[in-house]
Amino acid sequence: MRFRYAMVCSSNQNRSMEAHALLKRQGLDVASYGTGSHVKLPGPSLREPNVYDFGTPYKQMFDELRRKDPELYKRNGILQMLKRNLSVKLAPQRWQDNAGDGVFDVVMTFEEKVFDSVLEDLNNREQSLMKTILVMNLEVKDNHEEAAIGGRLALELCQEIEGNETWEDTIDDIVAGFEKQHRRKLVYSISFY
Repeated sequence: MRFRYAMVCSSNQNRSMEAHALLKRQGLDVASYGTGSHVKLPGPSLREPNVYDFGTPYKQMFDELRRKDPELYKRNGILQMLKRNLSVKLAPQRWQDNAGDGVFDVVMTFEEKVFDSVLEDLNNREQSLMKTILVMNLEVKDNHEEAAIGGRLALELCQEIEGNETWEDTIDDIVAGFEKQHRRKLVYSISFY
């Protein structure tokens, strides 16, 4: 393993966790985070989401939702998603609170506002190491089907990056090849630790 990866979405539940699980299974050094103020999961209606604090264990969410309405949360895939999540790590983590987790080489986000939040946070941190970090956004809708596709694409992209000595020299070619092959636009920026 050459590089350390972070997968980031809004709530550290669906898109980032799907990618985290896939990359972890392939032996890559990966962590995952969310950038929202709270963790939100669908509820009985759009106006009634289930809201949790970051750090609330996935098992606790699973047990609570299974008690509330097992049919609803099984039908909408939330229980299966939480089961996957608790097999990967204990609880959702917030990107803005991750400074103690060390540095990453590549951060993959799955939504433009999350990409912007990560860059803003990195720019507000003290940049004493002057170590480069690649921040990429692959736009993925927040549903189970799209998360599965996005996770596979994120894995493919990270494996392509992993196959190079340094991403700095090859990132333009990697991005161009990925966009041509998958007909999906990637946005990326370089920041520093």
